[in-house]
Amino acid sequence: MNFDLEAHAGAIEKNGYTIIEDFLDAARLAEVRRVLGFYLGSHRGRNPFEGHSTERVYTLVARGRVFWDIALDERVLALCDRFLLPNCLLTASQAICIRPGEQPQDLHHDDTFYTVPRPRPMISLSTIAAVDAFTAENGGTEIIPGSHLWGEDWRARAAAANPVAVAMPAGACVVFSGTFVHRGGANRSPAPRLAFSNQYCQPWARQQENFLQGVPLEVARQMPQRLQQMLGYSIYPPFMGQLTASHPAKVLEPGFQNRVEAQARAVGARLPE
Repeated sequence: MNFDLEAHAGAIEKNGYTIIEDFLDAARLAEVRRVLGFYLGSHRGRNPFEGHSTERVYTLVARGRVFWDIALDERVLALCDRFLLPNCLLTASQAICIRPGEQPQDLHHDDTFYTVPRPRPMISLSTIAAVDAFTAENGGTEIIPGSHLWGEDWRARAAAANPVAVAMPAGACVVFSGTFVHRGGANRSPAPRLAFSNQYCQPWARQQENFLQGVPLEVARQMPQRLQQMLGYSIYPPFMGQLTASHPAKVLEPGFQNRVEAQARAVGARLPE
C-alpha cells in the first residue's frame, strides 16, 4: 500500500483536507453496497440538516464486519495518530444517501458541539468515503479550503465564501479536520449519491454516538480489541471512562456481573426502584 503520510498530513494542515483516491477497492466497495442495501429506506431525515430527501444509516460498525475493517484503516489511523492523542475514539459512523431533489445543507463543521473557542487544535478528524462517485450535480460534498483555521467568525466568513464541490470517484475518501467548513451539496441529478462517514475524536472527548448502548454486546465482543477501545471500552488516563472503579472492557468478558448489582446482593440491599 503506497500512502504518503507526510503529504496527506501536510494537505490537512494547510488546506484542511486531503483525498485518499484508492481508499476502497472494488471488493470492499461491493460489500459496503451489499450491507447498506439491507438498511437503506429505513430512515429519512427529520430536519433540513439531516435532509428531508436524504437517507441515513447510523452505527455502521454494528451493521457489518466490512465496517470494522474500514474504521481501522491503517492510513486513516496514521492520520489520527498525527493529529489526535493516542487511543482516539470513534465518534460517529453513518451512511448518507442523498436523493434527487435534495437541497444543500447549511455550511457547518463536524465538531461544532465542542465549545472550545476557534481557532483551536484538532478535537476530531472526519472521513467521507464515496460509494457513488461525487460530482457537482449529485450532492458531492462542498468544501471551503483553509476554513479549518478560521476563528469564531467562521459563520460570517462561510456566508461570504464560494464552496467548492469535491469531485472524486467511487472508492475515494476525503479526510478533513473537525473544524473544516463544508456541507452536503444539492442533488440535481436523477440518481442518488451514496457515501458513508467515520469520524474520530480525542480520547477525552464525548462521542456523538453512544456506541456502548448502540452496538449490541454480542457484536462488540467479536470486534478487534482496538475497535472495542475506540467505541469506549477503554480508559483515558487516569480514570476517565471507568466502570464503578473497574475497566469498562470487563463488560465484554464472559459471565460479567454489574458490580453495583453484585454488591447490593452481597449485602442484602435493594437497588433503587
